[in-house]
Amino acid sequence: MAVNVAVVGATGAVGDLMRRVLAERNFPLQSIKFLASEKSVGKQVEFAGKPYTVEAIRPEAFAGVHIVLSSTPSSVSKEFSPIAAKAGAIVVDNSSAWRMDPDCPLVVPEVNADQLHHIKKGIVANPNCVAIPLCVAVKPLHDLGRVRRIVVCTYQSSSGKGAKGLADFDAQNAAFAAGQPVPAPSAHRAQLAGNVITLDWTLDPNGFTEEENKVVNETQKILGDATIGVAPTCVRVPVRVAHSLAVTAEFDRPIAVADARAALAKAPGVVLMDETKGEFPQPIQVEGDDRTFVGRVRKDPSNPNALCLWVVADNLRKGAATNAVQCAEELVKRGIVK
Repeated sequence: MAVNVAVVGATGAVGDLMRRVLAERNFPLQSIKFLASEKSVGKQVEFAGKPYTVEAIRPEAFAGVHIVLSSTPSSVSKEFSPIAAKAGAIVVDNSSAWRMDPDCPLVVPEVNADQLHHIKKGIVANPNCVAIPLCVAVKPLHDLGRVRRIVVCTYQSSSGKGAKGLADFDAQNAAFAAGQPVPAPSAHRAQLAGNVITLDWTLDPNGFTEEENKVVNETQKILGDATIGVAPTCVRVPVRVAHSLAVTAEFDRPIAVADARAALAKAPGVVLMDETKGEFPQPIQVEGDDRTFVGRVRKDPSNPNALCLWVVADNLRKGAATNAVQCAEELVKRGIVK
């Protein structure tokens, strides 16, 4: 079935990637349109070698659209995603606005695509850029022995702050490398060049950052178990693209490393790397790839029921745009879009 698609927030960093991913994956399109804020209306964007004029985000724009791929601030999503759903579209929403809504499935296709059959509000939430690769990596192990607790430390790239974050970091990095005074940060909370930042997000009342609380809540929802303990520490590091995760997962039984590696090797969307061959996931190598890379799988020496692993994924692609397009593909494949 070919479908009518609208990309909302089409001129942003993730919206731009959504265009590219749709073309790369030969998404079954009947028609496509690109919507953005008033300041971008009238601009030209390219899709599959053809120019398209950006239209305004307005209720009339959703008429006849089957699937909306949306990447806007939460405030915009809260206003327009329900309007698009009321017009008959299914919205795959990349903002945080709907992720914890019990009537909106939070979907990573490799993990819980079956939740797409339970869309009550016409909105599918696309998860956080850390929760996605974390769940892709943990789910094959969760199937071997129920995960009880996850301790995760993240090493998150500048691009998590969008184009402004990258511009901020690039300017700092150039000055830092040249031994010149580093410009004051504009997108990041502190100097990122030659540094790491653990408060690059809003601090919530419980002492964890907004990002860390997203990892806790979304991981539990995606894996379908609110009893899973999640202890995150999120850190911004001087890397342009791709997030890395140091994960320790505790299970209800011992899992042999060989069994864990075998499960990961055949898991959808996972690339297992072999450290005995000198292989290990690196941000600089996974940029531009849609898969989740896993390595350094080993026993936790302090806990017989736990494993340690290293996970890396492109936060703009699998952590955002690609996951959304994969959700749309599943909507078509499963006949959910009519």
